[in-house]
Amino acid sequence: MEESEKLNDIWTSRWNERYSNEAFAYGEEPNNYLKEQLIKLPVGSILFPAEGEGRNAVFAAKMGWNVSAFDISQEGKNKAIRLAEKKGVTIDYQVGFLDDLNFEEGQFDAIALIYAHFPAKIKSSYHKQFDRFLKKNGTIIFESFSKKHVDYVKVNERVGGPKDIESLFSIDEIKTDFPNYTIIELVEQVIELNEGLYHNGTGSVIRFVGQKN
Repeated sequence: MEESEKLNDIWTSRWNERYSNEAFAYGEEPNNYLKEQLIKLPVGSILFPAEGEGRNAVFAAKMGWNVSAFDISQEGKNKAIRLAEKKGVTIDYQVGFLDDLNFEEGQFDAIALIYAHFPAKIKSSYHKQFDRFLKKNGTIIFESFSKKHVDYVKVNERVGGPKDIESLFSIDEIKTDFPNYTIIELVEQVIELNEGLYHNGTGSVIRFVGQKN
């Protein structure tokens, strides 16, 4: 087995283990920033990468969006589908790594990257692929931990997030990864998180809303 395949297996196993518990790792309610931003947009088609247990995708579906999602965790999908059934909606949820999935160029009106912390080696290349999937004038909604977050997780591990700075984000990285966007908002903020079991406490995040030119 190649080194990359071994790493993929480790990554997949980690998230399957986290999502295998009955309790929702990050709760059943949508992320606050996603909720605030999504209600500003006309309903259309939306993609949720690294969607885990489905809380954000299900929220969008309840609003009438045509929702696609993916994650590497089958356990995450299982819980997402159960949550969707509980809320009376349907979502198209695929399991796998992005290169193995069948999304199309210009397929989506919006893409929501909510704590989509992909491994450092691939995160920028993934962002460029997401850009291709987004229609012209489509919107990116992004909230993830900033590079300053390493100081907060040292104080309180319950706030969650990666502990390696390379997997975290900076404003300059977002500008580089999404260069052809009108920036509606791009800020680094300290916020209080209360999302399920693993996002609890004070953390530093990057928030970005951009419209594709």
